[in-house]
Amino acid sequence: MTQAARELVTTERLREFFAPRSIALVGASDNSGWARLIVASCATTGFDGPLTAVHPRATSAFGLPVVRNLRDLPEPADMAFILAPLQAVEGILDDMGETGIPNGVVLASGYREVGPRGRALEDALVARAVANRVTILGPNCLGFINAHTRSAPYALTLPAPLTAGPVGVALQSGALASVVLSFAKAHAIGLSVLTSMGNEAMMKTADVLDYLVEDEATKVICLFLEEIGDPVAFAAVAAKADRAGKPIVALKVGSSPAGQQAAMAHTGSVAGDDAVVDAVLRQLNVIRVTSLEELLTTGAALGCNRWPGGRRMGVLTLSGGSNDIIADAASAQGFQIPAFTEHTATAIGELLPSFASAQNPLDVTGFGTLANLSGRTGPLTAVDHALDLAVQDPNLDFVLFCGVTLPEARPPDETMASALETRVEWLAGRMASAPIPVIPAATTCVDISAYGRGLLTRHGLNMLSGLDLGMTALGHMLRWTENRGRVRTVAPRTAGPGHGHGNGNGNGTSQAAGPWSEDAARRLLAGRVPVVPGGLAGSADEAVEIAGRVGLPVALKICSAQITHKSDIGGVALGLSSEAEVRAGYEKVRAAGAGVPDALLDGVLVTPMRSGGAELLAGVTVDPAFGPVLAVGLGGIWVELLRDTSLRLLPVDAAEVKRMLSELRGLPLLQGARGTRAANLDAVAEAIAGLGEVALSLDGTLRALEVNPLWVNGDQVEALDVLVVTDGTEQIP
Repeated sequence: MTQAARELVTTERLREFFAPRSIALVGASDNSGWARLIVASCATTGFDGPLTAVHPRATSAFGLPVVRNLRDLPEPADMAFILAPLQAVEGILDDMGETGIPNGVVLASGYREVGPRGRALEDALVARAVANRVTILGPNCLGFINAHTRSAPYALTLPAPLTAGPVGVALQSGALASVVLSFAKAHAIGLSVLTSMGNEAMMKTADVLDYLVEDEATKVICLFLEEIGDPVAFAAVAAKADRAGKPIVALKVGSSPAGQQAAMAHTGSVAGDDAVVDAVLRQLNVIRVTSLEELLTTGAALGCNRWPGGRRMGVLTLSGGSNDIIADAASAQGFQIPAFTEHTATAIGELLPSFASAQNPLDVTGFGTLANLSGRTGPLTAVDHALDLAVQDPNLDFVLFCGVTLPEARPPDETMASALETRVEWLAGRMASAPIPVIPAATTCVDISAYGRGLLTRHGLNMLSGLDLGMTALGHMLRWTENRGRVRTVAPRTAGPGHGHGNGNGNGTSQAAGPWSEDAARRLLAGRVPVVPGGLAGSADEAVEIAGRVGLPVALKICSAQITHKSDIGGVALGLSSEAEVRAGYEKVRAAGAGVPDALLDGVLVTPMRSGGAELLAGVTVDPAFGPVLAVGLGGIWVELLRDTSLRLLPVDAAEVKRMLSELRGLPLLQGARGTRAANLDAVAEAIAGLGEVALSLDGTLRALEVNPLWVNGDQVEALDVLVVTDGTEQIP
């Protein structure tokens, strides 16, 4: 996109775009279903600015004032919602430019989504918008809602009432917007801005994300993503959100095996497209979820509650069964449920019937719903008084409170209704004043009644949508706070094939495109990654000499850039422990290589055998969108079987590699499980970080760089087998 177009989607421009005070509906008439929906949406939000229909022939449109052309408006509108067909859109943009209307939503489809011809039309649309200094959302877009400014140029049904709140939403989908709005209404989740994105011809998801980061009314941002079109821009704004303390929650759909990885590398099979996206989002501290319900519940949890400072959870419920569910979920999420202090337990025990136990998690039992236990009077119940005590317990970092059940309607008994409303008011006040966060939750994910929504909204509360979604949301919340401040941004992709500079030496021989010989690959790693000792033999005598130097037993491998699967052709001989075996092995391996048509043989690689220890995979492939991706996992025969792998975008340092190692299920194998020798994880991390540096030195040409296995035995770390595949020409030392 041109710089002129970028100037039309700055946060300053979008701040005005998403808060129009007057809207013109271009193409609206009594026969326009889209216009009818926009008028209804504006009525639902209480939009009180001028709303005008623009149509060359119509005389009426749902009671709105009608003009024939935008030039006939008494004053320029802040926004034009263009409902006209595709062929009329560019002319309307000219009218907007002439009259000074700065913002537009384009409903029409038939652009980029239909193929090359549509893409050309979309490019022309953007060029016309830029020429007229108009910021556009879309095309193929259903509009947006700003709950705080009550503006709703939104061409779908908007369920009433709309609750204003802290959750901003951007969707790379149109129809899902109504689903999101319905769930938000049903669970009393307050929204700030919700927008569909359409084709993103001018305004991109990253632009809206940037605007929401700076929007004071937005505390958390929820995204539905079909693609991340500009990874660099997305990463930059995600880092900005992390610095600003605004969590991003993303439902990213679409996964498929990576189709552009080198087929001869294991790394490509474990670093598939979706696995890379998952790693990228994790590096950017973007919370990834798997459903719309999880998206909005997590957004509400982060936007409507104080954030815990630790994982020690207090639990207050009215049900032992609920406690069992919570305890299991807490274990899965890595929460602790510590015992109350003796002081807290004693004080809570005085509130409970004799058959109840004052322990964490706390079940106050059905008697806990009564207000007059232990001689206490007033609307508060035992669970409320227990909460008042629990929030002061130094053993806890936060409290999950499942002590309020909201009725379908206001109780007909005035005393009961007053008591409930006083309890909710007290809860809101105690949550605000408590020294630790209190997070209210419903036991199941049921819709909240209109009465309940009003009660919660009036006091600024949100109840987590059931224990399953709620505990998952709390897990996301804790991980986000723990990872804040460690965001690693995405560097711009480098030039294409042919622009690499090898290892920077530049004084060696030329390496053709495709797989490298292992000897060349080993020399590439020299100095940055420890490589098992060895040498290249051109004869049986040389093989014997090298074997004597590196120590028996040895492994022999045919060395040729054209032979990547050496064992498949009999080009590998292992465990050779005598001179005779080395000679025979050399002849066997050499003959196997000679039998491969068009293979150029460099010789036979001789290296010592290694036993014991553990084997890792460390490899880099190049994702078409995000660039070089490092994969670390169990190696040897286990890599594809167990798929126990951690991924990161490059660059990484040794500290980040250690975090990758800590994510592996196989970490105990490196820590000395079952009496094995513990690995020096610092040495392992330094070696893998060095591999990442080598990969980056091949910028623009790398396809795959893999060490499998990377052998680790205590302080010893060695690359036993190395694969390099590049495009273009590289210089090898």
